[in-house]
Amino acid sequence: MGQNGEVKKEKTTVVLILDNIRSAHNVGSMFRTADAVGVQKIYVTGVTPTPVDRFGRKRTDIGKVALGAEESVLWQYKKDTRKLVKQLKKDGFTITALEQDVRSEDYRKVKYSELVALIVGNEVSGISKEVLKQADRIIEIPMRGEKESLNAAVALGIVLFTIVQD
Repeated sequence: MGQNGEVKKEKTTVVLILDNIRSAHNVGSMFRTADAVGVQKIYVTGVTPTPVDRFGRKRTDIGKVALGAEESVLWQYKKDTRKLVKQLKKDGFTITALEQDVRSEDYRKVKYSELVALIVGNEVSGISKEVLKQADRIIEIPMRGEKESLNAAVALGIVLFTIVQD
């Protein structure tokens, strides 16, 4: 597999949008989790580092954490998240943003569609308001402790396993 290729249809088809993720280690972890749950494709957008640099060389910082998943999961770079979301909507995907917001639903109480495009945003600023406006739904993980959030890669893992469960 690799950068390009067709998305296969399964019971629940999930594609990820990694929107302006800063940390290469988070990206590597997200690729590894995506492989574990059978994500069909990852769209890397904005400033998110890609598994290969602009010269086509493998990025060791991502590969160190991804442990080969960056080669087994289809991925593609898209500069503009909003254009990508618009296209995925046309393709029938339910756009689901993982974000804390007044409109957020508990991720455990959502009935997920057959085609899910899950957006995970920047570790500090989250998903932009413009992209959130395009989302069909916004989900979050309820926090019980004093901290307001989880690491983006950890949150993604929790939610993905719920989306794809049979």
